[in-house]
Order: sequence, then C-alpha cells, then structure tokens
Amino acid sequence: MTLELGGKSPCLVDQDINIEYTARRIIWGKFLNAGQTCVAPDYLLLQREIKEPLLKKMGEVLLKFYGANPRQSTDYARIISEGHFQRLEALLVDGRILYGGEAVREERYIAPTIMDRIAPDSPLLQEEIFGPLLPILEFGDLEEAIQFVNERPKPLALYFFSRNRKRQEQVLKRSSSGGVCINDTLSHISSPYLPFGGVGESGMGSYHGRASFELFSHKKSVLHQSLSFDIPLKYPPYRIPLQALKKLLRILQA
Repeated sequence: MTLELGGKSPCLVDQDINIEYTARRIIWGKFLNAGQTCVAPDYLLLQREIKEPLLKKMGEVLLKFYGANPRQSTDYARIISEGHFQRLEALLVDGRILYGGEAVREERYIAPTIMDRIAPDSPLLQEEIFGPLLPILEFGDLEEAIQFVNERPKPLALYFFSRNRKRQEQVLKRSSSGGVCINDTLSHISSPYLPFGGVGESGMGSYHGRASFELFSHKKSVLHQSLSFDIPLKYPPYRIPLQALKKLLRILQA
C-alpha cells in the first residue's frame, strides 16, 4: 500500500554553498509549473550570513529564467483553477514581497514571488502553498533550523544546500522526511533507483523503479516442513515447564 499526501517541504541553506548554483536550483525547483508540484520547496530557511547575497542572486536568476515580465514568458505556467488562484492571491498579503507579487485573475497568473518577514502564525507557514509563493525564514545555528522543521508535520521532501559533509549528516540524522535532496531540488524523484514516497503526515509506502514493482507485487510466504521427523513435545497435553516450552518454540521458529 502507498499513499502520497504532500505537505510543506522545507529547503535549508547554510553559508557554505556555491551561490550561483544554489540560486538556480532553488528557483527552478520552486517555480517549475508555477510551484504546482507536490515536492516544490515550500519555504526557505536561510542561514543569516548567506541570506542577503543569496536573495540578490535569486532575483538575478528569476530575471534570467523568466525575463523582466514573467507574464510574457512562454516558460512560465498559470494557476490550475479559479479557486486555487483565489486561495493563493489571499496569501500575498502576508509579509514583505521582495520579488514578484503581481496577480491577474483573468489569466490565473501569479508572478514568481519571494516573500520575507513572515509571521510564525501566517497561513503561508500553516498549509501547503502549492503555488509560486516562496516564504523566507532565517536561522543562526543549523540545529535551530532542524528543530523548526521537526516541530512540524513530516515533509514529503527535504532539501539542504551545503558543501559541509558533517552538516549534511547532521540534517540526515536529525530530521525525518519522505525523501532528501542534497544541493538540489526535485531531482531525487526522477531516479528509478530511489524509492519515492512520504512518511507520517506526508504519506506511506513508496514507488518508482523497482520499488513500484515491489509495491504492486504480492510476496507470498511459503514454509516447507520436513516429514522425516517430528517433535512430540510441541503437542498437548503439555507436561514440561513453561520456560522450557518457550525455549522449544524459539528453536522451532529459528
């Protein structure tokens, strides 16, 4: 059985990164299909020292990917339905818009938008966004960011950007999620060698590649017992102490 439920997939970024590549991969992963993918980065947790330079580079990447007016870009999608558009438009009032923010209801267009100064109780941090809005949060120590993630429902995907191997291991060991992608976004779901699925509130089971074959296959249990001998002690009436019987059963099950 498998059940994929999505959720809020965090993207953590520490200061030990390649800023250009990090900005490209976050912008690509977030705004592909206007953010309407189940594993899009839902919010960014940026280490304080890298926040300003990375946000500046992300703005440059947005311009390079979609031009000065993303509404005219043939590479930028529209929101799937009117109801979905209205829900996303209502979220634009929270925080401070750094990039984007434009919305055209007639076209169901919402520009790729990056938002800062988000309150902890903001709806942006309470429900899966599933759209082109990217809230920014900052942290000082990596453990602080991990704690923030762990205090919330387990995500379908978790992204971490860092060249530091010890910090990579720290995130992997101290967090729980359906899947993890280090120094990239979305790419983990494209590999036929990596099972894809959720955990806890983000789902159960997994599929893709061999995992799909195993998911939709039934593993039939078959036990072959010998007819060359039998052990009378396993049958009633029992005349041996309980502890001896338990020991016998353990031997039979080995």
